[in-house]
Amino acid sequence: MEVFLIKALQLILSLAILVVLHELGHFIPAKIFKTRVEKFYLFFDVKFSLFKKKIGETVYGIGWLPLGGYVKIAGMIDESFDKEQMSKPPQPWEFRSKPTWQRLIIMLGGVTVNLIVGFALYMMILFVWGKDYVPQENIPDGFDPSPVALEIGFEQGDRLIDVDGKPLENVLEINRNLFLRPVEYVTVSRSDGNIDKINIPEGFGNKMFISGQYRPLTPLVSATIDSVFGSPAIDAGINSGDKIIKVNSDDINTWQEFISWIENNDDNLINVTLQRENSIYETPIERNDDGTIGVSLSTTGIEVVHRDLSLTESIVEGFDYGYWTLYDYVSQFQFVFTKEGASQLGGFGTIGSLFPAKWDWRNFWSTTALISIILAFMNVLPIPALDGGHVMFLCYEMVTGRKPSDKFLEYAQVIGFFLLIALVLYANGNDLFRWISGS
Repeated sequence: MEVFLIKALQLILSLAILVVLHELGHFIPAKIFKTRVEKFYLFFDVKFSLFKKKIGETVYGIGWLPLGGYVKIAGMIDESFDKEQMSKPPQPWEFRSKPTWQRLIIMLGGVTVNLIVGFALYMMILFVWGKDYVPQENIPDGFDPSPVALEIGFEQGDRLIDVDGKPLENVLEINRNLFLRPVEYVTVSRSDGNIDKINIPEGFGNKMFISGQYRPLTPLVSATIDSVFGSPAIDAGINSGDKIIKVNSDDINTWQEFISWIENNDDNLINVTLQRENSIYETPIERNDDGTIGVSLSTTGIEVVHRDLSLTESIVEGFDYGYWTLYDYVSQFQFVFTKEGASQLGGFGTIGSLFPAKWDWRNFWSTTALISIILAFMNVLPIPALDGGHVMFLCYEMVTGRKPSDKFLEYAQVIGFFLLIALVLYANGNDLFRWISGS
């Protein structure tokens, strides 16, 4: 329950910050262009408000339904469906009376602010906390390829040299590169010392998605025991820090090899050879009914490098990180239109799960930056009732010189509204199904 509350509080705080800033993105240009803003609300005030106060011509308030927020701009066809106002003659302070370019700026304001906030937060995080990364030399045994990676030429023990001619500072990002970015080739150093270039076929990311192999390259780590928790290992005198180097007569070089041996051999009684500091010892172990021996590798065994950044470095690298975060999200959006992708859609439960179980400001701001960039992209989609829908009709007006009729815009707004409600219900229904089924 405590974990749920911590995640829920982080989600509400994050959304509250982003919603207010997004709506300010509409509010400020509306004021600059002398357009009347009748309401500015954090969360929706269906039937009643938790708080409201009128200052000047605008009512500022907090609603009770935390599904977003809104600004009600006079003379605009929006989710308020205020037909009475639209039936009256246009007034100079109304949205519909403003030039098309001013209306376009007002509508793009929220998305623009979300992008600026996301990029700025990444810059701030790098400046305050620095960055962590794993260079290839910290994974001396190289990578273990999955079947889909083996098919295109990767081999066990491959060490990364570069991706499309550029070295990866953090080699753990290789899977994201292969999945979402247009990688043409990867240069690797083989376990025998040879240097080879592996051409990445077009559509390899789709193949990863279809196969479910989202981590085609897994770091190889030594079979050093981190935790001893089962009676077989305890009875055999195995300690944390011992390194498995042989099982029966088979040499073991990595943790993956040890797990593979356990999964593919049914011997009930096995002889395990271990290294403890500078000594080698062998011990017989009777396996549990499920085949395990009571040891685990609860850490990756990979040393992470930390580096503090100057203000200039933080700005440059923060912008780069924000750009690739947006690029990756747009790239993976294509999978939403597949059966598997649609089943993975999530609502507030999925978003809340992005936050850490313990309050951590670095992770909080990092997740908030990600959500801000996601909101920017989702809001600019050309769906009526979203900012992108309004932008689409404004662009049509600018190109053709003809404004769509109010009746058409009202119908479009209704269709878009119900489409969004259906998507929200579907996404949150997926969350509920996964929670009930435990998947």
